[in-house]
Amino acid sequence: MTQSSDSGLGRFLSLGDVAEVLSLSATEVLALVRSGELPAIRLGSLGQWRVEREVLESFIADKYEESRRMALWHEAQYADVAELFGERRSQRRTSSS
Repeated sequence: MTQSSDSGLGRFLSLGDVAEVLSLSATEVLALVRSGELPAIRLGSLGQWRVEREVLESFIADKYEESRRMALWHEAQYADVAELFGERRSQRRTSSS
């Protein structure tokens, strides 16, 4: 499978396609779908799971944002509270004087 812009795959992706894009196993992707973390629909008489391409792209973007926030949180845990807010407080004092 090439880039996600490959229009040959169509609007909906199988769990196998999603697994390939995310570098996960099909079992891991199925667990994401069953938990509701990755929205998917069941189609056809066999009820095969499909993930809309745009939903997958949104899922990936959300994971990047989650990672960014976690990194900021971990940085803040090691920062001194005075260090985090000290500059703002000193600016308030000088601007209100």
